[in-house]
Amino acid sequence: MSEPFPLEPSLWAATAPAAAATPPLAESVTADVCIVGAGYAGLSTALHLAERGIKAVVLEAREPGFGGSGRNGGQVIPGLKFDPDELETMYGSERGPRLVDFVSRTADVVWELIDKHKMDVPNTRNGWIQSAISAKAVGPIEARAAQWQKRGAPVEVLDRQETARHIGHNQYLGSWIDRRGGVVQPLSYARGLARAALAAGVSVHGNTHATSLVRENGKWIVGTARGATVTADRVVLATNGYTGDLWPHLRQTIIAANSFQVATKPLSDNILKSILPGGQSTSDSRRIGLYYRIDHTGRFLMGGRGPMREPRGVEDWAHIETMMEKMFPQLKGAGIDFRWGGRVALTRDHLPHLHEPAPGLLIDIGCMGRGVALQTAMGRAMATYIASGDPMALPLPLDKVRPLPFHGLNKLYFQAFVTWYRFLDRRDAGAA
Repeated sequence: MSEPFPLEPSLWAATAPAAAATPPLAESVTADVCIVGAGYAGLSTALHLAERGIKAVVLEAREPGFGGSGRNGGQVIPGLKFDPDELETMYGSERGPRLVDFVSRTADVVWELIDKHKMDVPNTRNGWIQSAISAKAVGPIEARAAQWQKRGAPVEVLDRQETARHIGHNQYLGSWIDRRGGVVQPLSYARGLARAALAAGVSVHGNTHATSLVRENGKWIVGTARGATVTADRVVLATNGYTGDLWPHLRQTIIAANSFQVATKPLSDNILKSILPGGQSTSDSRRIGLYYRIDHTGRFLMGGRGPMREPRGVEDWAHIETMMEKMFPQLKGAGIDFRWGGRVALTRDHLPHLHEPAPGLLIDIGCMGRGVALQTAMGRAMATYIASGDPMALPLPLDKVRPLPFHGLNKLYFQAFVTWYRFLDRRDAGAA
């Protein structure tokens, strides 16, 4: 896997508070739990374990929030890719409703933690809008909203005129707004979780690359590139799109795709009033979706899929900048301050996966565009499972590690699908 795109070119690295000190692991230690990966999932797990009196050590190859947690669009979205009725059918009468209840509350956990730990995290909770680019998408969006309404969620359907008023252009045919959602500065939030975990007694070590994982005498030994080890009763792997070969075949269970983003220079008040004036974030119904928002510095941010390789030059963001100006002509000439990207983990079934391939080894992988809320709540659930041993504490059943067939060719297939889906999206939008 190629070297990850650096964190520094991002809007979030430029505007986040300084990171807490997380020095490399200098000597071998013991712990109840060793967590590999200091993103939302790993840090939330560690924090909730510490609150239960369970000693956790977190190892991070670079710095907390370096991966997807510090690079995403900052949209806090409850739910999953599947609608509630589908989830209940897929998982049955016992686990299905529990899963729906879990995902309905994931966004709540984010704001609870921000408030509880008084995190320095720019955030608003004015809702999330999903819009229909074609007539085909209107029905599914209305059905999705109806299913959540039936379960008491604060959501509503917006017609074309209402959608235009909320978003700032009339290209969508309708939408629904989920008022449980909102936005955060994602790197600030990851750093806030790290500070909260440290304050709770967690040991967090940056620049500490975990290189080996072996089980001896009922204990796990996690080796690092610097030579020091962590010996623990349990291990949690939470590396998502930046997963390597620490556990056999785990990397082959996902496609590590890139999401690219741009952010403009700060906009004038007049332009700000014309784009998402209510402060919502939004995603649309494209097969290759776009997401966008206004950030706390008054910049317009847009993200979407990019090349499968790491970006090389400004031309790799050109498709996003073109779409931005097409949707919002008032942004022509606004200027771009930041261009960045990061990896997301795509699974075969568009669902997050939980694995326990060996005693005491828990793996969490796959966010599917819901990582901020989902993985924060997943961390709390994993901590409960580790403390209790009750598999029903987890929102999803534990599954086997199943490598994708012909994984080495999957990036080629994925890129072909992206090209095809973009064609279909353009066709559907043109027919609207």
